Amino acid sequence: MEIKKLIELALDAKEKMTYTPYSKFNVGCAVEMEDGSVYQGGNIEIVSYSPTICAERVAIFKAVSEGHREIKKIVITGDNKDTFPCGVCRQVIREFSKDPEIIIANSTEDYRKFTLEEILPHSFGPEELNNV
Repeated sequence: MEIKKLIELALDAKEKMTYTPYSKFNVGCAVEMEDGSVYQGGNIEIVSYSPTICAERVAIFKAVSEGHREIKKIVITGDNKDTFPCGVCRQVIREFSKDPEIIIANSTEDYRKFTLEEILPHSFGPEELNNV
């Protein structure tokens, strides 16, 4: 899918799929899987914060729950300029792709692309357990 369309879906998720009554910090995500299917997610927070789930994990887990296992592209957008995924989300992205296209977007015209190695160097992935 075209990057600008994915960014539009992530921006839409940020506006419509979040639940952030405490922080008021909204994050939206759109993830394209290897087969071209696309899933959106918004962050959902709970008053005690620990059970809160990020937009990236919502979108990825929706895809995984439907049998998709390989991320092709992922777009993250938030209320701040250049909202990057947290450490937990970086590890979840790594679980489902060794080399996805990661797009950090502020708008369809203002975005940057990253590799997983750039945002999670020396990552630990499923293949590491095959060496044991």
